[in-house]
Amino acid sequence: MGDQNILVVGETLVDMLPAVPGDLRDVESYQRRAGGAPANVAARLAAVGADPLFWTRVGDDGFGDFLVDTLEDRSVPLRFVEQDPTAKTTLAFVAHDETRDRSFTFYRDGTADTKLETGAVPTSTLEEIEWVYVGGVVLAAEPARSAVFDLLRRAREANCSVYFDPNWRPELWDDDDTGVLEDAVEMADVLKATSDELEQLGYRQESLERRCEVVCRNGPHTVFLTRGDEGAMAYATVDAPWGDGAVEHEGFDVDVVDTTGAGDAFVSTTVAALARRSADLDRIVRLANASAAISATTTGAMERPPDWRMISEFVDSHTAPK
Repeated sequence: MGDQNILVVGETLVDMLPAVPGDLRDVESYQRRAGGAPANVAARLAAVGADPLFWTRVGDDGFGDFLVDTLEDRSVPLRFVEQDPTAKTTLAFVAHDETRDRSFTFYRDGTADTKLETGAVPTSTLEEIEWVYVGGVVLAAEPARSAVFDLLRRAREANCSVYFDPNWRPELWDDDDTGVLEDAVEMADVLKATSDELEQLGYRQESLERRCEVVCRNGPHTVFLTRGDEGAMAYATVDAPWGDGAVEHEGFDVDVVDTTGAGDAFVSTTVAALARRSADLDRIVRLANASAAISATTTGAMERPPDWRMISEFVDSHTAPK
């Protein structure tokens, strides 16, 4: 695509991946990897030729230098990648259980990605793009929360489509602040979530399709629902440019090494497909599941993001779901 019609917004951080699975108290060594859901999305969008703009903030420290170098190496434009001399870079220590699923311990109190500043992305830029993707973690702290909501309001006035991923991390939120996520859902055109995240947002209807239907009454016209190793589904209303309906895909059977970033791989592929104006919702979900499956076979979220050809060939060579 290469015309910079996507703006990604959110945190860039360092994932510290354990050498062995199990409780963090038993881990003696870690591998440093670039991470943060929006950063992963931006890098994967660049890999499929989407040339995204990325608004993020890291510390002016060694970790921040490493992240900026990694983004540049992944061909992510640095125009809105800021380094803050007054704040440190966020760290996330990852723990893997026996199934290679993960949990996080964050060091994020007053770090650089919590300090995004209102107006850093000018309205003139928003008027030139079509899609804005926002991850929910950046909304967990001020002043970044207010800065991002200001950007979302201006983006909607500029007729941008908004894609929101709550990326729920309960340890980052105060109990009385989680209504912020509901506000973001109301401003979104497209929502990507897990079933647990929909429950957290108050959607507890018996069937997943019914939950998606009710979500769409509150703002979005499309919901992508990821279900881990059970695949994913999508639900769209008549207001969606690609048509209404619900589709499901069971996912692909692969040898899982690390699930860190698999959801971000799903997101980046759906964003890229929508920005390409794809009208085939079933094909979009298959491509996104393929991207997530490929991601789960490697360590870290940005190490070897696949290009569009690799994702398409994976789908075509795995004609039958698991």
